[in-house]
Amino acid sequence: MDYASYHHLLTERRANGVLLITMNRPEVYNAANEEMHGQLSRIWTDVARDEDTRVAVITGAGKAFSAGGDLAMVARIAGNYDRATQMLGEMSDLVYNMVNCPKPIVSAINGVAVGAGLVVGLLADISICAADAKLGDGHVKLGAAAGDHAAIIWPLLCGMAKARYHLLTGEMVDGAEAERIGLVSKVLPREEVLAEALRVADVLATGSQLAIRLTKRALNGWLRVAGPAFDQSAAYEMLTFMGPDVAEGAAALREKRPPKFS
Repeated sequence: MDYASYHHLLTERRANGVLLITMNRPEVYNAANEEMHGQLSRIWTDVARDEDTRVAVITGAGKAFSAGGDLAMVARIAGNYDRATQMLGEMSDLVYNMVNCPKPIVSAINGVAVGAGLVVGLLADISICAADAKLGDGHVKLGAAAGDHAAIIWPLLCGMAKARYHLLTGEMVDGAEAERIGLVSKVLPREEVLAEALRVADVLATGSQLAIRLTKRALNGWLRVAGPAFDQSAAYEMLTFMGPDVAEGAAALREKRPPKFS
């Protein structure tokens, strides 16, 4: 399998069939533009077909895991029917390609994780998170419905009460709080996160592959049951992108001021 076309995702083959994937736009805290978002949605089908890969580990270059979608991309999608329709398809592919990938995925959340980055971080089968990382779904603060991954995974991980609180308010949590409420699997000091993720990946890569993959498939049955709620939320997100609030939310973020929603 040749991953050379993934310009914003670096890949490194490790021992025992572990593939390390690094989101690589550190100058913008690994925020996803259209090209990177598309690559994140597609790479899991290549991992599934890759006979040399047993486990994938994903992390971010530099200080961040991923700051989500970059504001320039948000501005290009807002009010643009064709771009919103394309993004809706990619959002669905990103979630379902991770859910349906037969091989375990481990996330090494080494810093801030929001938006599309949080999708990857939380939909990984095992998430290793820095204690001081900041995690959150800020869609409502942008003026968009919480689509992406929120409806399919947050209630399962941390319960409906916490999911409602954080998704309706947009408040972020640090890694320690994320572990306390069940949002991530394990929390460590930032400098230990990647090493621990690779250690866990090695355990998975040297275990019974059929047993591990079938266990993942069974557990992800819960996510497939929640699929209709995700499909609905993703459509709602793109619907709100066609209104005025997203443009105002993006402008407020650029100008570092509170938004004035209609």
